[in-house]
Formats: sequence, C-alpha cells, structure tokens
Amino acid sequence: MTNTRLLSRPLHFHGRVLSTREKRHSRIASPRPKKSVASSTSAAKDMSITSNSDSTDGKCPFSKLAPLEAILFDIDGTLCDSDPIHYYAFREMLQEIGFNNGVPITEEFSSENQRALFPDGDHERAAKFMDDKEAMFRRLASEQLKAVDGLRKLCKWIEERGLKRAAVTNTPRANAELMISILGLTDFFQFLVVGSECERAKPFPDPYLEALIFSSIPNHTFVFEDSASGIQAGVAAGMPVVGLATRNPEKLLKEAGASLLIKDFEDPNLWAILGELDHIGKKREA
Repeated sequence: MTNTRLLSRPLHFHGRVLSTREKRHSRIASPRPKKSVASSTSAAKDMSITSNSDSTDGKCPFSKLAPLEAILFDIDGTLCDSDPIHYYAFREMLQEIGFNNGVPITEEFSSENQRALFPDGDHERAAKFMDDKEAMFRRLASEQLKAVDGLRKLCKWIEERGLKRAAVTNTPRANAELMISILGLTDFFQFLVVGSECERAKPFPDPYLEALIFSSIPNHTFVFEDSASGIQAGVAAGMPVVGLATRNPEKLLKEAGASLLIKDFEDPNLWAILGELDHIGKKREA
C-alpha cells in the first residue's frame, strides 16, 4: 500500500511537479519490497590518478565511461563547503546545554563524540538535540552557504551536454532541499536521494543504487564525493568516484577508493578528463 503522506508534498525539480513514479523513486522511504544490495567495485579498481599525477599510459582512466550519460553529486562538502556551518551550529547547541562546562568545542571534536552527549541512552532527547542543531544549521546556511569554486562552470557544461544529474546525500531531506535551493540548483538536479530514506545509508551503496534506477546507465556514470564513507558507497555501487579534498585528508579519500582527487571544480585534471570524454564520445558518434 502506498504511503500517501510521503507522496503528498510535490517535489519541484526542473520547474515541474514530479510524476507519481518519479516521486516514488525520489522518496525512497515509500513502502516497497526491500532488495538485497550486492557490492561491486570493478568499475574503479584499475583507476589511480590524483590531481598531482598523470595517467601512466597517457590515456584518460575514465575513458571507459564514454559516452558519458550521467553524473551523481553528494551535497555537503561537495557542492558547498558546509562543514564550518555545521561546526558552528554544533558548538552553539552544546554551549546552550552546558556541555564541557560551557567551554566551546574545537573543530577536532568529531561527530563520533556526539554519542558521549547522552550516555544515559536518552534517545528522544538526543534526537531532539540533533533536530535543533540541524534547524540552526539551516538558519545559518541561508546566509553563509557558498558553492565550491567552479561549480557553476561544471553545471553549465553538464547542462549543455544534456547529461542526467542527481544529488545523493546522507543529510536530512530538509537540509538537502534547502542547500540545493540556496545554491540555485533546484532546476539543475532532476533527482534527489536521501540516505535515511533508503534501506541503508552511505557507506553502503544503497543510495547510489537508487540513483542508478533513475539514470539507468551505470556504465556511463561517475560520482563526486568529499568523504570516505561517500566514496566507499559510490565504489561499492560500481562507479568511479572523483573525491573533493575540501576538508578531509587526501590519503583518507584515496584509501576509500577515489579514482581522482581534486581541490575544487576548477581543477585542470578534472577538465582534462571531461575533455577526453567529450572527444571519445564524439568519435563514437561519428
């Protein structure tokens, strides 16, 4: 039976209301038979190029994707450097509850430490705290969120070629939709997958496998990610991943399986790959 509550609010992408079928795929939480997910890493095993090195055989390591048909994007840290805003909201919320005797946390205070906030196992209180923190993030993001350098240029390149594009994130849906709107990408993205609405979130491949239902062309698709867990999810779904080293150590991203590391979307190695894919695609069309 269809969960009408999940389908009641129209999702506007590309200036139109999604059809019932599209809504069902976008709102992953709609009840349906759960499928088992098989991991596949073959698409990225023979790719090893970073923004500081060249391919040893002179060929583009992404050439097997040509003709390129779709690109999938993470949101937090990939489209925008949102970590400082998350940190500020988290720090302010902790001070409000008197954590650490009111002494502000440092940026090194990782999300793993959130478990120590409510050692008594008060899940309801912990959930409210995180909901309040995300609400504060959304208020701050409305004024402070900025796109990663080169994003506009890349989006234009993608649109000019008519490629499919989707956002795949572990962030709450309200955050995801707000960030997409602030960045002016509501008409750019055709599809949105939220990890918490899948059977399993990243680092499991489920969110990216859901996105592939939309694109339906896994052998001609790659992923942009900024975290180790996101990279692991993309690789496990059978796609090569471009890692953005906006905040996380490059070594960590490489170990997670990134095929290419870039600082931002202006990176010349990224554009060399896109140019090569263009060239190969045109040759095959001729």
